Amino acid sequence: MQELKPKVLLGSPIRQKNEILSKFLSGLEELNKDSLLNVDYFFIDDNIEEVSSQLLRHFTEKNANTTLTRVHTQATNHYLCNENTHVWEEELIWKVADFKNHMIQKATNDGYDYLFLVDSDLILHPKTLAHLVSLNKDIVSEIFWTKWEPDFPELPQVWMFDQYNLYENSGGSALTPAEVIQKVQAFIKQLRVPGVYRVGGLGACTLISKKALLAGANYNKIYNISFVGEDRHFCIRAVALGFELFVDTHYPACHFYRLSDLEVLKRS
Repeated sequence: MQELKPKVLLGSPIRQKNEILSKFLSGLEELNKDSLLNVDYFFIDDNIEEVSSQLLRHFTEKNANTTLTRVHTQATNHYLCNENTHVWEEELIWKVADFKNHMIQKATNDGYDYLFLVDSDLILHPKTLAHLVSLNKDIVSEIFWTKWEPDFPELPQVWMFDQYNLYENSGGSALTPAEVIQKVQAFIKQLRVPGVYRVGGLGACTLISKKALLAGANYNKIYNISFVGEDRHFCIRAVALGFELFVDTHYPACHFYRLSDLEVLKRS
């Protein structure tokens, strides 16, 4: 009996600079989809730049299997994005969480086997999606690395504990600074080796199975925790529902956190 190919909905809430968005969309078109029944797209256009909205409309014209929803937005200061860092205010965080929940609703209502949520400042390796599906994990992210500040080392978008602890301390015992550094270095070193690893938190490039979605995995705020970011609330809820979280490190995505990162791509 021939194995059924899965259906995937690729979703992205988008408020992005056009220079970066064009790279993101080109990367989506280059994804290898041969092992999948079909891949449909669901974009929520929350752009301030009209050129970015035009790019999404052009993508939709070329790809009829795209759902494009425009939300009426205004240029506000809720999202500070510059060459140093990104600052998200809480109102915008939960606005994005609501967008992601709409994508969950579409994926479940329309019978998709997976929802693949991808941030619009990433360029994916062509093998990323097919590879993640092949892992048969309910929740798995592809890794990417970022200098959160210009003079920081590259760090992953996945973590082990709490808000962004890059080490495991399940016993709860106090660690010395030297022990913490050793554990963080071991975690970083592990993630540089191609493999699939269990983590405590993830986001931004995440494949979620129908099983996890139907069980209640979503981006609603959990009222009695103070962690910042909708991905934290998603991850805590998912683990409480009985799902484990994994990161794959075979095909790291390129993260364009700053416009200057495009210059690095041009030189590579």
